[in-house]
Amino acid sequence: MDWYMMNCELLATCSALGYLEGDVYHREPDCLESVKDLIRYLRHEDETRDVRQQLGAAQILQNDLLPLLVQYPQDKVLFDAVVRLLVNLTQPALLCFGKVPADATSRHHFLQVLSYLQAYKEAFASEKVFGVLSEKLYDVLQLDWEQRQEEDTLLIERILLLVRNVLHVPPDPTEKQDVDGDASVHDRVLWALHISGMDDLLKFLASAQSEQQWALHVLEIISLMFRDQSPEQLAALGQGQAAAERGEDTRELETLRQRELAEKRARALQRPSRHSRFRGSYVIQGLKAIGDNDVVFHKGLHNLQSYSHDLGKEPRRVPRRRWAPPDPGPSRRSARNVRLFLCHFCQDFLEGCYNRLMLLVKDQLLREKAQQHDETYYLWATAFFMAFNRSRGFRPELVSETVGVRAFHFIEQNLTTYYEMALMDKKEAVTWARRMHLALKAYQELLRTVQEMDRSPEPAVRDSSQVIKNNIFYLTEYRELLLALFRKFDETKQPRAFLRDLVETAHLFLRMLEHFCRGRAGLVVQSKRVRRKKKPRAPAALAPQPPSAAELEELWAGLAPQLQACLQGEVPLPEDVVPFDAASETPVEEQRAEALLRIQGCLRGAQAPEALRLLRCAREVWPEGDVFGPSGAGPPEETQLLREIFFAALPRHAPPEAEEPEELEKEEVEEDEEEQTVQVAEKEFNFMDYLKRFACAPVVRACALLLRGYAQNSARTNHCAARLLHRLARDLRMEALLFQLSLFTLFHRLLNDPGAAAHQELVALAKFILGKFFALAATNKKAFVELLFWKNPTAVREMTEGYSSLQEGEGAAARRAPAWTPQEEQALRELYWKYKEVEGQDVIAAILAELPAPGRTRRQVVKHLVRLGLASSAKDFPQQRKGTHIVLWTEEQEQELERLFEEFRGSDDVLGNIMKNLTARRSRAHVVEKLLGLGLVSERKELHKKRRRKGRGPELGEADALVVSAQDSSAEEGDSEEEEEEEEEEAESDPVEEHWVPEEGAGQGLVHLLHQEGLAGPLQWLENCLRRTAGDREQEGLSFPVPLVPLSEENEDAMEDRRFRALLRELGLRPPASEQESFWRIPATLTPQQLRRAAASLVHHSPNPEGLPQHPEGLPAPPRHPQAPASAAEQLPAPLGSDSESEEPVPVPLQSGSKRRRQLDSEDEDGGSPEAEPAAAAPRSEDDDDPQPAGRRKRARRLEEEEEED
Repeated sequence: MDWYMMNCELLATCSALGYLEGDVYHREPDCLESVKDLIRYLRHEDETRDVRQQLGAAQILQNDLLPLLVQYPQDKVLFDAVVRLLVNLTQPALLCFGKVPADATSRHHFLQVLSYLQAYKEAFASEKVFGVLSEKLYDVLQLDWEQRQEEDTLLIERILLLVRNVLHVPPDPTEKQDVDGDASVHDRVLWALHISGMDDLLKFLASAQSEQQWALHVLEIISLMFRDQSPEQLAALGQGQAAAERGEDTRELETLRQRELAEKRARALQRPSRHSRFRGSYVIQGLKAIGDNDVVFHKGLHNLQSYSHDLGKEPRRVPRRRWAPPDPGPSRRSARNVRLFLCHFCQDFLEGCYNRLMLLVKDQLLREKAQQHDETYYLWATAFFMAFNRSRGFRPELVSETVGVRAFHFIEQNLTTYYEMALMDKKEAVTWARRMHLALKAYQELLRTVQEMDRSPEPAVRDSSQVIKNNIFYLTEYRELLLALFRKFDETKQPRAFLRDLVETAHLFLRMLEHFCRGRAGLVVQSKRVRRKKKPRAPAALAPQPPSAAELEELWAGLAPQLQACLQGEVPLPEDVVPFDAASETPVEEQRAEALLRIQGCLRGAQAPEALRLLRCAREVWPEGDVFGPSGAGPPEETQLLREIFFAALPRHAPPEAEEPEELEKEEVEEDEEEQTVQVAEKEFNFMDYLKRFACAPVVRACALLLRGYAQNSARTNHCAARLLHRLARDLRMEALLFQLSLFTLFHRLLNDPGAAAHQELVALAKFILGKFFALAATNKKAFVELLFWKNPTAVREMTEGYSSLQEGEGAAARRAPAWTPQEEQALRELYWKYKEVEGQDVIAAILAELPAPGRTRRQVVKHLVRLGLASSAKDFPQQRKGTHIVLWTEEQEQELERLFEEFRGSDDVLGNIMKNLTARRSRAHVVEKLLGLGLVSERKELHKKRRRKGRGPELGEADALVVSAQDSSAEEGDSEEEEEEEEEEAESDPVEEHWVPEEGAGQGLVHLLHQEGLAGPLQWLENCLRRTAGDREQEGLSFPVPLVPLSEENEDAMEDRRFRALLRELGLRPPASEQESFWRIPATLTPQQLRRAAASLVHHSPNPEGLPQHPEGLPAPPRHPQAPASAAEQLPAPLGSDSESEEPVPVPLQSGSKRRRQLDSEDEDGGSPEAEPAAAAPRSEDDDDPQPAGRRKRARRLEEEEEED
């Protein structure tokens, strides 16, 4: 479309604005309405911004709008409308299109709008336009805030936005070709702004107490005013340094002239004295051509140095996504009068506005009153004005607002945010890198200001700098920030200017830190260590507790009237109710239980019509057995049936476990989510240890990349890069860290450069590194190969001290898996082919079990099988996860479970016998849940092992007691998991019987052992509790359970002791019966006489009471009573040094006969006898002891059970 051919309506609207005759603009009667129409057209333009382009092509702004603005400022309504239109027309192209378009068509429209904006900016370079705007702004600012209307506030904001938009327009690329000192369009706009007095109004807005809301607008305008300026150059202006400035330009020209003369001399030396018409042909010995012969060179010898095999080849194209971002060009030097005006503006701004304005802006940023990314203006102002102040006399009080620990923290926080966003937001990484560069420059300027404060003659300023340095050098974040930026530097996303400032900042930081550490012994800094630990698995969702009987009665009372209304037909019943799920895998005949649950759920949810309809439909589907009532049931029968269903305790199925999807082998180890905990500590700081953190490949690579352009770099940039490399090579004695081919290529170019005399520091570094390399190459022939790789300190040590100098466990080899030998590979192949065809077996697990090389992991074996070509990928070996290979019960398995239940229903251990004979291995929890789900049992207690309630016969003598005691001592190894869990369940569900009467002298053997262990105090406390309770019961005549509350730490430790708890059981005391109880209790059934008898048995009489049998280890065995828990040997505590607090109590029900006694009784019934196995009766030796305590084994088994359930 030809934008010069305007739309008819748009053309008519523009024609109705008016016309220009000479220098006078005559407006039409409909001028105001036409301006409003143009605003309306702009509001509804398309994505190509067609209206904006047509108005730009017709130059409406230059020919109509600006004359209207200048000649009719007294018409307030028209002036406001014109300003609104100008703000819309001059808004940046990025705001119009959102971002720079990628496709060619949209990019063309973007560039067209940008060209119109540049024409607008040239039109605004008029003193008349800015004069009118300044007068209007001045008039509005003269009004007090009580007299100021909303239209006045909007006018101030629009004028500021208009100035911002004009200054924001980028310069024309063709304009940059002008020489320094010429007045550009931007300079002319600034001069017009200065002549009109707008700069004074901006300083007023920045400093006035009543104009705080315009702080960000003013800061944005000021940042655009100084966009192309250098603070150092502005600071040097007006101080009698014009001659120095000219001298610097002269030196630059002289350097270029010397370089050119050196190149001419070099070419003259290469040219032969006599011209050769045919130039000749030469053979370059030692340089092979494509074949086996040497290269034949057909050019003059003076061109031999530039010969390369790459001559004539087409250069490799670099993808656009890997192009380096454009580097901002050098700051342009404006006209001298403009620079003088800006210099005076900076001085006035620092003296009267800077601290206040920066405080307001930071407050708005912290309170999130600003727009997104407005903090970039704050960062720019910090870097610019602090650099100006530092270069022009340095008065720290002028920038006190941005000098301090809070300023460092704010800039470091933003720099870290930009750094993280650049890593995450890949598409906008270049934009985030520009913001990161602004933050880095502000951080660098803060460091330079603190360094300048150290040189201040005022002691207070020097003390302030010491406080700041103490804080920033103490915290880990500031010390690690530059290292993180070096490691994540990406030359395709970040410009060369960012790298330059990063190297200069690192040099400055290291220099300040080194100076700070000098003369300070024992400097302490903060150290942070991140510890990762696995989060505990979230507990499974608990099933909802069923309502109590009282709650059910209350619910039924409220449900009965509604149910009667449904039975009498007063309430209609729903029609679309189906009692079974046709899509379910469960047959319809087996869904009766689910139907009962649905009816019960509807009743308890107060949905009587649905429940009644479900009952009647279920009766039609399952008429057999009259489960849902007879076919002709009336309302009374249905009411009674619904009541029975409502109150019934129906077993509910647990939700089925979802099968976990197979994952890649790289995640074959099941990793729980990790939670990170940061441990903060303090350590003594060593500067050389900190400097070693910079001895890494990213730092050296960044310095090498920066030094590639040493001829264009400033002298300070080259000095900082060379000094940083010198620290690594000389101070750390890691010269080999710089033995890299790209660096050597740079050194070669530098040493052959005719203008190398201007870079003496780099030349000295190059000669030093090359000398060290050739000295090492004389002893290490592999040094030439090492040139191809970037190195770390470990490789440097191996390269200089020998490749076998690292001890075992040092360097990267300590974390690397050992190499596979040919014998191990052969064994791996044989094992793989051996177990490959075995069905139902984990191939990798079988290989690991028989692999001769110890220490191999599953991942290593899988990766090596893939490397050998025996497998295509790690997906060929999915790891079987516990609890997921068997989830659902098949019909045959359910029938087998029902058969086994009927077979062992009358046995003492129903669940144990089922577990032993079940074909498919299931956990006990799964079997119990399935038995409950099938309705074979109504509660878990029915599956508990039945205990024999008969006392130990009188025929059991002392020898038999020793046999039982010996068997008890080895009980931990002989018992099965099911028995131990059953013991715990039995203890929880069946509390200790309280009718047992302690015999006189009961537990004296344990009392003697506890006295030897130093528990005399807790025994005395227990005796006092028993006697006090006996006295209370005699006085009051009432008996109730009395808890034993240990108030001292010694008594608490005793209550955790297993021997002490065994003594409590022998005395007839009751352990906690449920989770609500925490303490042992003195039962209410014990009389005062029995309590006194138990207390008397706690008195320590002699080391070895007579008649007491001896323990196999030489300790006296405690006497047993009819309901004692096996023997004292079973209750032996953990050895000294073990974690006694982690041992869980083993609650044993005080029933007739202990567990071991019951085993003996069962063996007698089966025809066996305990004497038939003398080995089992023998005491265990120390070598046979299980090193793992019983409590830990039980917890481990519980964890395994939970994993199987999961």
